[in-house]
Amino acid sequence: MISNSTINLIRDFVSARDWDQFHTPGNLAKSVSIEAAELLECFQWSDEPRNDDLEHVHEEIADVLIYSIMLSNKLGFDLDEIILDKLSKKRSEIPS
Repeated sequence: MISNSTINLIRDFVSARDWDQFHTPGNLAKSVSIEAAELLECFQWSDEPRNDDLEHVHEEIADVLIYSIMLSNKLGFDLDEIILDKLSKKRSEIPS
C-alpha cells in the first residue's frame, strides 16, 4: 500500500505551507472529486490516453491519491484497514 514515509512527506508538505487550516473533510472531499474530474477529462474523447497525455494522467492520478490520503488522515482512517475492509465487503457481495 502507501508507505508511511510517503504519507509523512504529504503531511510535511501541507504543514510547511500551513494549509491544514483549509483542509476540512468537506474541502478535501471536494478536491478529490475535482481532481478525479480532471483525470476523467484525459479520457473525454477516447478510452485510451494519447501517449503525449500519459504524463498528465500520471499527475492527475497522483492528485486524486494525495487528496484521498489527506482526507483519510484528517478523519483518522488507516489506509490499509479501509481498503481491506472494502475488499472484504465486496467479496461477500460479489462472490467469485
